Amino acid sequence: MPNFEGGVRKMHVAANDEGDVEYILPIGEHRVGLNALLGKVITIRSLKQIHCVHCGRKTNKSFSQGYCFPCMRSLAQCDTCIIKPEKCHYEEGTCREPQWGEDNCLQDHFVYLANTGAVKVGITRHVSEGVSSRWIDQGATQAMAIYRVKNRKMSGLVETAIAKHISDKTNWRTMLKGDYASINLKDTWQSLKPLVSLEIDSIVNAFGADSLTELSSEPVEIGFPVQQHPIKIKSVNLDKVEEIQGTLLGIKGQYLMFDGDRVFNVRNASGYSINLAHD
Repeated sequence: MPNFEGGVRKMHVAANDEGDVEYILPIGEHRVGLNALLGKVITIRSLKQIHCVHCGRKTNKSFSQGYCFPCMRSLAQCDTCIIKPEKCHYEEGTCREPQWGEDNCLQDHFVYLANTGAVKVGITRHVSEGVSSRWIDQGATQAMAIYRVKNRKMSGLVETAIAKHISDKTNWRTMLKGDYASINLKDTWQSLKPLVSLEIDSIVNAFGADSLTELSSEPVEIGFPVQQHPIKIKSVNLDKVEEIQGTLLGIKGQYLMFDGDRVFNVRNASGYSINLAHD
């Protein structure tokens, strides 16, 4: 029975030419292709150790999905403005890591609409060949970039303006059940534009005429490797159980779906040392 041991990280994702998602799970030095394990029995066993994904320090508890407490308090990537980009405070001179902010926040961002069970608005830094890993991580079956803006703070302000009319959150339970309808994202955006135009114009005036570009992107369809969606979702994690064993029925977002309607959020286990075995 093949097995892999080491610290786990969030799954690496990529969409192929047909829009179907391929998943790779990093475990220590191993890179485990998960699509090939669909329908097989896998066992994830906790080794009862957690190491910070940034500094490697051993910690009794994980913060912000994989960090030790000192890193959570000191790193720019763990600051509250990562969750609420409209609160970026780089220009105030109080960024925790100015160089990190310049490399990651003072760069072009995209504002998008997506279908994760209902239409939502979000932001992402990269749209590679039409698909963002952010869309995949959120379990979006459809997505469409609508704006390109000059930096993260501006993307947050635009997102906030649109979020007054649609959600900016993913209902992860609805997303995992998968029994939701397709959405015409182009029509949805056309209906939203008149509602947000004045506030978007005000944001553009504050950042400059060249700070925002409206895009004419076509919606993309994203397919996930799922044989069977859960009906009554039961979340399992390595803080409550030492071992998760079952038939892998699907992968969506950053979740593994097992028989018995069980789901496991891999990203929340970042930094945990595990052993993974499969038949």
